[in-house]
Amino acid sequence: MRLKNRVALITGGTSGIGEATALLFAREGARVAITGRNEERGLGVVERIKQLGRDAIFMRADVSRAEDCERAVDATLRAFGRIDILFNNAGVFYPQTAMECSEREWDEQIDVNLKGTFLMSKCALTTMIAQGHGVIVNNASGWGIVGGDHAVAYCASKGGVVLMTKAMAIDHGAQGIRVNCVCPGDVETPMLPADAKMRGLKWEDYIAGCASRPLGRVGTAEEIAKAVLFLACDDSSFMTGAALVVDGGGTAD
Repeated sequence: MRLKNRVALITGGTSGIGEATALLFAREGARVAITGRNEERGLGVVERIKQLGRDAIFMRADVSRAEDCERAVDATLRAFGRIDILFNNAGVFYPQTAMECSEREWDEQIDVNLKGTFLMSKCALTTMIAQGHGVIVNNASGWGIVGGDHAVAYCASKGGVVLMTKAMAIDHGAQGIRVNCVCPGDVETPMLPADAKMRGLKWEDYIAGCASRPLGRVGTAEEIAKAVLFLACDDSSFMTGAALVVDGGGTAD
C-alpha cells in the first residue's frame, strides 16, 4: 500500500505501460484517473481497477491539445480533490530516418511525446504547487539517452523529455515537487509489433534482434510499471531530476 489514499493521473492509460501502471497503482492503494483516445479500452481499465476496490475515472483526451490537458486535470480534481502523482506516459512512434520522416509524422511525435508532457505537467503543477507537494514521472526512453536507428523524431522527442525532466526538477524542487523520468528499452506492448510491421520485419526476426541485449529478452509492461511505482512513491524520496533506465542492459551494450 505504498500509494495509500493518493491520487494519480496517468496519460495513455488504456494499454501497455500506462494500463499496467494504472493497475499497479490501484493495487498499491491509489485512486486513479486515466486518459487516452480509445474510450472502450479506457472504460475497460477503469472497470478492472474498480474490481480491485479502488476508485477510477477515464477521460478521453489528446495530450497534444492544451484544452484536453486542462480538462483532464479539472476532471481529476472534481472527482478526487487533488493530484499527488502525474505519470506522463502517452506516446507515439514512427520508425523513420530524417529523409523518410514526413513533417506530419515529425509534428505528431514531437506534439504527443514532448509537447504533451509539457502541457500536462504545466496544468498539474498549478495544483501541486498549491498543495506543496507532488510527483511527476515522465515516460522517456533509452533512445532519449542514446540514439536509435530509424527513429529520428522519436529520439528527438524523448531526448527532450529527459532534459525537460531535469529542468522541471530544478525549477520545482523547492516547492516540494519531485520530477523524474523512466527510460524503458524494448517492452512487450502494442507499440512493439507495430514497430516490427512498419519496419517490414517478421515478428520472430524482430524479437531475435532484441535478444542481443545483455538480458536476452524484451521487457514487460509490468516491469516498467514497477519502476514507475518506485519513482512515484516515498521509496525514491531523495530522487529528483533522474533518468531511470530500465532496458535489459540495452544502453550499456
